[in-house]
Amino acid sequence: MNDAQEKLMRELMAMEFMAIDLNLYLNTHPYDGRALMIFISTAQRCRMIRDNYERMYGPITASASNSYPWPWIDSPWPWEG
Repeated sequence: MNDAQEKLMRELMAMEFMAIDLNLYLNTHPYDGRALMIFISTAQRCRMIRDNYERMYGPITASASNSYPWPWIDSPWPWEG
């Protein structure tokens, strides 16, 4: 994984963590409008980062692609450098 790919993956992981944390908070504070707006914005940012990552480096999960054969088969595997 090159530096740019790792940086983008770390950004995605941080945004996903934030979205999960906000989701848990909203379970116990359902009327917090500010938290809801931040959650919506964070979820949109997650989708944008994920789409960008998958466009540049391939799918993150098996369900990310509807094409066959699966595009990750042609990508180098982590142990291939």
